[in-house]
Amino acid sequence: PRHEYFRRILCQMIGRWVEAGEAPADIQLLGEMVKNICFNNARDYFAIELN
Repeated sequence: PRHEYFRRILCQMIGRWVEAGEAPADIQLLGEMVKNICFNNARDYFAIELN
């Protein structure tokens, strides 16, 4: 699906940033950033409550 393709491209881009020294090699921080971009933004925009 499209969202999976977007997530893979995003992760590749972030990986290049880390390799170039443009982003910290902090997997916790980067993982949260990807989660916020790929999941939390949509959840908040559509006001979806998940339990």
